[in-house]
Formats: sequence, structure tokens, C-alpha cells
Amino acid sequence: MGRNVVEKILAAHLVAGELIPGQEIAIRMDQTLTQDATGTMAYLQFESMGMDCARTELSVSYVDHNTIQVGFENADDHAYLRSVAQRYGLVYSRPGNGICHQLHLERFGKPGQTLLGSDSHTPTGGGIGMLAIGAGGIDVAVAMGGGPFYLTCPKVTRVLLTGALQAGVSAKDLILLVLSIYGTNGNVGRVLEYAGPGLASLDVPARATITNMGAELGVTTSVFPSDALTRKFLAAQGRSADWAELVADPDASYDQTLALDLATVVPMAACPHSPGNVAAVATLAGRRVNQVLIGSCTNSSYRDLKTVALLLRGKKIHPDVEVGVAPGSRQVVLMLAQEGLLTDLVAAGVRILENACGFCIGNHMSPGTDAVSLRTSNRNFEARSGTASAQVYLVSPETAAAAALTGVFTDPRLLGTLPTVAEPAQFTIDDSMFQFVATAGTGVPGTTIVRGPNIGTVPANAPLPEQLQGVAVIKVGEKITTDHIMPAGARLKYRSNVPAYSQYVFEPVDKEFAKRAAANREAGRHNVIVAGESYGQGSSREHAAMCPMYLGVKAVLAKSIERIHLANLINFGIVPFAFANPADYDAIATNDRLTMPNLRAAVAGDGRAILRNETQGLDIPVVTTLSSRQKRLLLAGGLLPAVARGEA
Repeated sequence: MGRNVVEKILAAHLVAGELIPGQEIAIRMDQTLTQDATGTMAYLQFESMGMDCARTELSVSYVDHNTIQVGFENADDHAYLRSVAQRYGLVYSRPGNGICHQLHLERFGKPGQTLLGSDSHTPTGGGIGMLAIGAGGIDVAVAMGGGPFYLTCPKVTRVLLTGALQAGVSAKDLILLVLSIYGTNGNVGRVLEYAGPGLASLDVPARATITNMGAELGVTTSVFPSDALTRKFLAAQGRSADWAELVADPDASYDQTLALDLATVVPMAACPHSPGNVAAVATLAGRRVNQVLIGSCTNSSYRDLKTVALLLRGKKIHPDVEVGVAPGSRQVVLMLAQEGLLTDLVAAGVRILENACGFCIGNHMSPGTDAVSLRTSNRNFEARSGTASAQVYLVSPETAAAAALTGVFTDPRLLGTLPTVAEPAQFTIDDSMFQFVATAGTGVPGTTIVRGPNIGTVPANAPLPEQLQGVAVIKVGEKITTDHIMPAGARLKYRSNVPAYSQYVFEPVDKEFAKRAAANREAGRHNVIVAGESYGQGSSREHAAMCPMYLGVKAVLAKSIERIHLANLINFGIVPFAFANPADYDAIATNDRLTMPNLRAAVAGDGRAILRNETQGLDIPVVTTLSSRQKRLLLAGGLLPAVARGEA
């Protein structure tokens, strides 16, 4: 039997295990990427491993998240990242060069290769035919050192596309439709592979939008084949030599197939406060809009922003709406400028923002109180924008432009003749803000690592205790995101200083959590987090496990835990338990005293145990499903202690 695209890439990179869905496998990583919000800690961890240089084909350190430099912390972290890149043979992308996923697609992505990134939207690379996966920084550090990446061999769902999108409908509407079908949870251990004759109408930027936002589904990644359109894109980027054809065999099999006719897709919007809360724009028509922000790693390509500029050409934005545009890269900025499109945007009344993540992570452009904000980014979690009361909707660039002009939700197909943006024969190429390309993979051993006062150390953890003597330090509900656990925005400047950042764990949910957890830790009590379905959605931010570990959290007990966060919990020695009976979630309250006399034995054994709620006098059956490797990590206290003891 033939193989699909996912199986072909996995087979070519398989290090351990068998390609049997549900079993743990290990694969070799060709490339890694980090961004500055997660990269600083990843490189501190890499340093602690004692490696002489990066051992991947390519590793790139991007600065795109914390480019707002209020205080010394972000600038100091950039200096650290630059010096680490030079010392260990990484390519360094300077602040202002652009957003990691857009840049990597333009300049480094290669069909058929594997990419591991310390950012949950690393699957953007699937738009060019890569197997691109988001992970915690410590997993990226291990991959940089030549170690394999472990994952559950996925089931593969084929998304079979026919037809072509209507004018005014774009790739963002398609992925929102897929989200409306599959939702944001329950898709762990699955990869989406796009196929069918409809691919001929989707260029690489469109495909990248789809794979980027596929992260919100909770799947391992999403992949497109590498075909003639991929070849055309790479040729226009001056990288014809990087192209390789990669398509599924005619007799390839799939676990499931979802058939979609592109001609039936309509403009869509993800409503507050979840990317899976999707409605047709037509059902929202006429509702007021206060803010429109266009950009982020999902929709900041040349194609997207030229479309917006042409829609706004010769017009003015509505007087009640503020509009900002954040291009994805310097390449996009240069091409817009060369074609006079920046003039069109500015003349219309648009604020031109830095080509960085910015508004997407709540680092600036927070909306006003109770404001309605339409954004082309990929997440609209409550308070992520920086304003707790804001109502954030996720839409396509076309829908965003329509609202910018009218001041209300408007189906862009009602704007009249809509522009068609063709892919250029040649993109403008200027790689001058990528540094250390010549020494990539070798490094400069004599380089002094720059460590400002905010650069901390990697927190240590002890081996897993024999028994749990703990407290339900917090009880949270469904779909708790990593933004709930570790706030983004201005708090991200503490990411390289775990003691400082730990003061803000669960700040959006419970401002007293850190004090309460620290008090339990000092008193010798273990902390336990109790949660509902889909705990740990969203970012790959490993601080959402590392900082709780620092505060003495030994276990998370949830109805379900999302893939990246579950891996991060294990990497930092926190046991991920699930309720054997989900209804037992109601049998625990905050501050209940919890015990498990055989914690270590349960982890080492079959994962089944009884958690005793001493406060309420109840026995609660729980379970954790672990591979042999994951058991070793937890027993050692996490990945770094296991590496130090040769048990990883």
C-alpha cells in the first residue's frame, strides 16, 4: 500500500518506534526555530546541556514577540540571543526583520524536511510541504543538540478539496470552516493532510494561513503536498534548488476523509472567545466595529496586505474605527513600498505597525473598554488582546478591510469588484538582517555570552516523591489556555527570569494563586491543579509548566490535557493525571487536601491510582497514560534532570 505525505516524511526521519498510530515514535529534526518569548529559556537549557554547537541542518533564532522595549529586559534578552546565536552556530534574525513563521516560509522552509519550533504556530511550515511541529523550548533545545523529538504517531485525516474559492473568500475563511467542523479540542494525535483538485487554486501563502491556524484545532500539525505551486513560490523567492516534489501515492490510505467544495465556502468569523466559536459573517452583518487589526503570522503576507491596500485605495476608513496593519516581514514592507501600496494604506487612514507579533499577543494596540475588535490573527482568547472586556473576532483580510470601510461587520462580497492578487514572478530579497549565516552549524567558540540582570538560570527540580501530600491549590474550568496560566503581553518580559515570572501564574484567573502556591511549597505541601476539558490550549509556552513547577506543583488533574502542554508538564516533572470518571471533577474543591501514598509507584506502573480527598473523605480513581520514556522523565523530575543522569 502506498503512503500519504505525512507517512513519507515520518518514514524518512524515523529514529525509533514504528509508524503505528497511537504508538510513541522518535524522529530526527532537520531544522529548529525559536522566537524571543520562548527562545531565551530554550537557549539557557541548551547551554546547560554542555553542547559545543547546534547539530541540526539549520537553527534560527528569531526576535519578533517582545520588540516593544519599555525597560531594559527585552533589549537585554535580544543581546543574549544574539550572542548565543554567534557562539553556537545559529542564524539570528534581528528585531524588525519580521515574524518567525512568515520569514521561515519565505527564506528557509524546505519541502519534505522536519521543523521543530518553540512556538505553537510552527505548523505554518506545512504550507510548503514540511512536517512542522510546535513544542516546548526544552524539546527544541534537545533537537538542536542532535537529539530526536518524541511524539505519538498520528492518525492522518485527508481534507479533500474540490472547486475554487469565490472572490472575496480566502484561505482564512476555509480554516475557520474546518474549525467549525472539528472544534478546538478532541483532535490530539491527528494530522490534517490537504489534497484534491482544489489545491490548484491555493497558493503557498493561502496554504500557510491554513496550516498556521490549524494549530487551533489541537492537531499535531497540518500538511500540504509540495507541487508545482510550491515550486513556483520557491523560484520567486530565489530558492528553486530547495524544491522537491512531495505528493501522496495514488493508493495512500487515511484514517478519515473530510470533503469540502471550496465554492461553497463563505466569509466566516470566529466569535469571542474561542477560535472554534465560528459563524458566517452574514449572520453578524451590521454590528458595530471599533477596531480592525490586520497582520500576525496568519495573515501578513504580501498577498494579504496587497489585497487590503487595493480594497482601501482611494477611500477613507470609517471615522469610528481605528485600523492598524502589521506586515509579516521586511520583504512584505519593501514590496508594498515599491508598489506604492503603503501610500494607499496611509492615505486611507491606516496606522502602519511594526512587522512583529505585537497586537496578536497583547503587546500593544489593546482595544478600548467593551470594544469590538476584528483581527486577522489566530487567537481570540478572553483578555489576550490586553483588554479583558473586549470582544475580539477573527476574520479574513477581506472581511477586515470591509469593516474598516463601513464601520460594521460587512460581507466583503458586497463591496463590488474585488481585486485579485497574483503571486509575483520575483519577490524582493534582502537577507541583510539575518546574521551569522556563514557560521551556522559551527559557531564562534570564543564568543562572550551577554547576560543582563534579567537573564536567570534554568530552575532545578527534584525527583518525583514517593507520595503526594498536597492541596488542590486551584480549580479551573474548561478550555483553560496557556494565556490563562502564564499571561502574555507586558508580562512576557520576565520570561527569562522564572522567579519573577512565577509571580504571575494564573494572574488572569486568580491573582492570589502564586502567593498561595508558594506558601504551600514553603510549608512542604505539594500543589495540585484541578481542571476541566482541554486544559493547556494555545501557546507552546513552556513557562506554563515551568513556573508552576517552580511553585511546587507536582500534578495536574484534568478531564483532558492538550498535546503540547501535556508534553511540557512531563518535561518539567509534573504528573498529568486524568479523571477515570470525568464526573469526579465535582468531587474536589479548591483547598481540599489531597493524598496519594503510591505516587511514584503509580507513575512507574500502569498509571492507575486512587487519589484520596482527605477533606471530603472521598476516593477518586485517576489515570496517567505514559510511554516508558515519559515514565523515566517524570521519575527523574523532568527532562533536564533525566539528561543529567543519562536517563532521557
